[in-house]
Amino acid sequence: MAADATDEELAASWEASVGDGQSAADDAWDAAMPSSGGGGPSGDQPQSIAQAAVGSERILNQDEIDSLLGFSMEEENGAKKNGIRALINSALVSYERLPMLEVVFDRLVRLMTTSLRNFTSDNVEVSLDAIQSMRFGDYLNSIPLPAILAVFKAKQLDNFGLLTVDSNLIYSIVDVLLGGRRGTIAMRVEGRPYTTIERVLVTRLVEVILNDARKAFDPLTAVDFELDRIETNPRFAAIAQPANAAILVKLRIDMEDRGGRCELLLPYATLEPIRKMLLQNFMGEKFGRDNIWEGHLATELWSAPTTLRVVLDEFMQPLGKMMNLQIGDTLIMNATPDSKAHLMCGDIHLTTGQVGRIGQKVAMRVEAPITQATKKRIMEAR
Repeated sequence: MAADATDEELAASWEASVGDGQSAADDAWDAAMPSSGGGGPSGDQPQSIAQAAVGSERILNQDEIDSLLGFSMEEENGAKKNGIRALINSALVSYERLPMLEVVFDRLVRLMTTSLRNFTSDNVEVSLDAIQSMRFGDYLNSIPLPAILAVFKAKQLDNFGLLTVDSNLIYSIVDVLLGGRRGTIAMRVEGRPYTTIERVLVTRLVEVILNDARKAFDPLTAVDFELDRIETNPRFAAIAQPANAAILVKLRIDMEDRGGRCELLLPYATLEPIRKMLLQNFMGEKFGRDNIWEGHLATELWSAPTTLRVVLDEFMQPLGKMMNLQIGDTLIMNATPDSKAHLMCGDIHLTTGQVGRIGQKVAMRVEAPITQATKKRIMEAR
């Protein structure tokens, strides 16, 4: 009987809870389906039901979706990527990891300012707009046409680079070198290829920039940049795979009321041989070198004491015989009075000479100079 009473109590409580849930569901149904006039359903019943069903879900707006995916209008201004886009581009090389690059390009700006002033006989100001990392394929797709692309080779690095000169700078250089008046805007003729004169003048400009780039890398390492070819179609200037990372340097060249932009692109594969040099930190313009310390080290090396041995003859004997030597035993050497003695520094043979006497001291007269190879071996041994 007790078990039956318990079952009846559980059934009653279960029925009460189900009834409360049904009442709450009916109230939600009535709220979601407002009646019109006589209490009948309105014409927006399906839409109201759907809104009630998804009312608790969070719907992202367009800005939040763009932020999640990493797409925004700020990318054109060099802003940092985030979201999924940042994960995709995480393999790119950041120039901030190569501290010496910024020093080299700052030096390039100063050298170009002087060189272009001499080249154009005009007041030229060169400024560094930006240094950024990007994929080579993205850069080719972003080049504004028309433009001239100069492909050059870095001989010591055994790879190529790309120098892009935009149309504004091309017409400005042509106008300046051919005696155009100041204060007038360079004439631009759209829809035609560049003439031979324009290409030759721009080639001279590119050679000046590449020569300055060589000087900018000189304190770090010797790199000769040689112009390979001039292209006007980006598809013919493919020097790397589209997915390869590259360092892009944007330069602004102003000649009073004229000027334009040029961009220097170096694939990461080109900089790989000198990556260790680009990773080092620096102080000032010395690129890690200290002339005072170099002079002090050279002085100490010249004054360092060195132990020398004069060897008359060398021969081999059994160890047992040498251990049994007694006072008065004689060792016969193969040297004669006219034999040359050998001057030794450790195990390194320096030179030969004649043994003699000066006062109460035994002396040796050097008869052959010390060769450069011998000096190098001594320095390596030290």
